[in-house]
Amino acid sequence: MSRTAFVLGGGGLLGAVEVGMLRALFERGVVPDVVVGTSVGALNGLVVAAEPTSACVTRLADLWREVTESNDVYGAPAWRQLGRAVQTGTHLHSAQPLRDRLDALFGGVVFADLPVTFQCCAASIERASEHWFTNGPVVPAVIASAAVPGLLPPAEIDGEHFLDGGIVNSVPVGRAVELGADRLYVLQVGRLERPLSAPRRPWDVARVSFEIARRHRFHREMSQLPPGVEVHLLPSAVSEADDRQTSYRDASAVTRRVEAAYAASAAYLDEQSR
Repeated sequence: MSRTAFVLGGGGLLGAVEVGMLRALFERGVVPDVVVGTSVGALNGLVVAAEPTSACVTRLADLWREVTESNDVYGAPAWRQLGRAVQTGTHLHSAQPLRDRLDALFGGVVFADLPVTFQCCAASIERASEHWFTNGPVVPAVIASAAVPGLLPPAEIDGEHFLDGGIVNSVPVGRAVELGADRLYVLQVGRLERPLSAPRRPWDVARVSFEIARRHRFHREMSQLPPGVEVHLLPSAVSEADDRQTSYRDASAVTRRVEAAYAASAAYLDEQSR
């Protein structure tokens, strides 16, 4: 029997496009048996795994609307960001707004409570390795998976410190196959679709370096998938203009991105069904 996985990648506020993709999937009767996610994909994936029906799209849309209207995760004024960076030496933004939202929705929920298998990835600092959260409380795991270096603080769980899972496995197709999935729907924020060019400014160097690592891991895992695994890489409709240096904290275009990703993914899925 075929086993379907939703693989949700990272990408900050660009992760809103995954809401449009999910809407297109559920409208066409595609539901997951397995959900794996990294960073913002872990957040979106948790909502899906908790309610793997079209109702989760409404729940996610409401969550993203709150984030857009308040912009309290990455929207702190520059003086506050600078003050936090000086005080902590490690990050610009507080993780508390995100933690408060997740606690309101999933406080007390553990992985075993979810109706479908859900796992999320983070990078362990002490072990310098990929770590998959598979049991225990879901909220600390998602916070760890989304701890973007320099932007949010490293997350501490049981004395161990974690950073964003995108460092080690941004689009975890291989993990989905390890969990028995043979039909994968890959929800990613568009960076995999565009060619890279050499950096021209100092601040571009880190971004391009991270993209090389992200894409190398993804393409390697794709090349090693066993025969018979069906993969659908959903189009995001994200353009280069959407992926500026400040896109991670620009909430103004969230609604437009959701709708564009929905239209592109719906067209793709309809074409595949013909």
